[in-house]
This record gives sequence, C-alpha cells and structure tokens, in this order.
Amino acid sequence: MRTRFTELFGVEHPIAQGGMQWVGRAPLVAAVADAGGLGFITALTQPTPEDLRAEIRRCRELTDKNFGVNLTILPAITPPPYAEYRQVIIDEGVPFVETAGSNPIEHLEHFHSAGIKVIHKCTSVRHGVKAQNLGVDALSIDGFECAGHPGEDDVPGLILLPAAADALEIPFIASGGFGDGRGLAAALALGADGINMGTRFMATVESGIHQNVKDRLVEAGERDTQLIFRQLRNTARVADNAVSREVVEKLKAGAQFEDIRDLVAGKRGAIVYETGDLDHGIWSAGMVQALIRDIPTCEELITRIVRDAEEIITGRLAGMVGAPAAV
Repeated sequence: MRTRFTELFGVEHPIAQGGMQWVGRAPLVAAVADAGGLGFITALTQPTPEDLRAEIRRCRELTDKNFGVNLTILPAITPPPYAEYRQVIIDEGVPFVETAGSNPIEHLEHFHSAGIKVIHKCTSVRHGVKAQNLGVDALSIDGFECAGHPGEDDVPGLILLPAAADALEIPFIASGGFGDGRGLAAALALGADGINMGTRFMATVESGIHQNVKDRLVEAGERDTQLIFRQLRNTARVADNAVSREVVEKLKAGAQFEDIRDLVAGKRGAIVYETGDLDHGIWSAGMVQALIRDIPTCEELITRIVRDAEEIITGRLAGMVGAPAAV
C-alpha cells in the first residue's frame, strides 16, 4: 500500500505511532518500525535531554529501521529546555520529528537545516493550513475522537479529514479514532495518506505500560472517557476513572486550575502506567478503545490492519462498483 506518506517517510505501511507521554519509549517504537510503520519516541517522557539521547541510542540497538522523535510544545510555568532536546535530536541524526501543541516555527528552521523532516500535529484545518505555510513537510490531523488534546472546535474526523483534504497540498495522516483496517480504509477514502494511532498502540505486547491498563483498554467502551479542562479552554480527553470524574465535577462547580493541580499532576499519571492502579491519576485514552479487543504484538496489529484495509478496498468496496441492481 503506497501513499504520499509512505513515499515521504520511506516506510512500508501508512501507519504511524505518534508521541504519547510516558508511553513512547524505545521498545514500542522499535517494534512499530520493525513492523513497517513509523514510530516516535516521546522526547519529554525522558527527564533530561541526555536521557533522550540514551533512549534514541537504545532504540537504535533494538531496530535498524528509521524512527522519529515527538517534541510536544505546550505552555508551562517552568518550560522544559526545548532547545536542548532539539539539539539532541539533531546531534543523534534522527531523520523525522513530530511536533505538536504550539506553533513549531521556533524549531522548524533548525530541524530543516539538519535535513530532518517535520510532521506537525494539529486539530483544525486553519491550523493545518498555517503549519503548511510555515513549511512543515507533512501534517497529522487530529479529530475530536482522539486521546490527549482534541482542541476546542469539537470537529470529528468524518468532517475534519475531507475538509483538510480540500484545503491542504502536503501529505497528511488522520489521527483520532483509528485502530483497525476499517479505519485505515476510511481515512484513505476521506483524503488522508495514512493513519496515526496512539491508544491502539498502548494495548500491544511491546507497550511498556502495566497490564492492568492494557486490560482496561480492552474492556472499555466508547463512552468510557472524560473531557477535562473544558472550562479552562485546554480540553483533554482522558480515561474515565475516579480522578477524572472528580476533576470534571470540581471544574463544573467553579474550581480553578490551582484547585485541581495535585489531581492532574503528570507524575500521578505516570504511576498509573507503572503500577496499574487505574484510579491513581489522570491517564490518556481515546474513544477508539471501544474497538480494542485484544493485545497483539505490533507486527500482528499492523499486518492485520493493512490486510483488512486492502480486503475492504479491493473486495467489499470494489464489489459494489458496477454491481447489477437487485431485482
């Protein structure tokens, strides 16, 4: 299956594993790469730039395929040393970077000067057009169904993706709600050049999170997420648990960020992934968990998705074209 995405990034299949805080580590990324997809190490999961350097080298020990690094740029009281993380990416010769969050212009020139291709994740057509005009090489368009930050427009993929296809000239992949071959076939039909999956890759053998979290993703349905921070105009979709419900109720009652800061601390979410205590903190999950029914290897998952998408395109859909009308 060849698309503009596979051609641009030199991968076998039009499937990416985007950056996920506390999840995008070397074993998962290497497994995705070996299976023919494009994986991204999450830079800020690593405590320091030197830890990121070690993780990149660890990944190279696990695979001889290319992979990328995600650099998410978000407002913070004490911002991470982005320039230092960026320099490690450049020094280590990483060929691809996924940027997300704020405008990537501060980093784009540095990456391009080093020959690094940049794919930027955004949640609206207007932001995608702006990023295209800035010179990014490709885009990941995130629909409202996604885990993490879906933006404030609440536009689902069925509308967002064809609207993006109409407005964009550079390759883009579809993100948010994708987890099987039906989704890949649909994304291609809507004008995308591939798919980006986060939650689905969490529930794989090589994902380093606790088995309790993986099992919960298999059990959960499409209604088992919460949208937090809506009142703060920084909406995030996370797993439905005791903490996320408490955050939603407190914000509805007029609480401010300072009142919930301890509840939503990132370190508490990291402990969920480490210990399997599903109610210890906030952790990300998308609505696609309703379609997760097993915990395969990355090789099994990617092979199945591509096979099923090809069967849909060349079989079921092709059989509908020119078929005689029923009598």
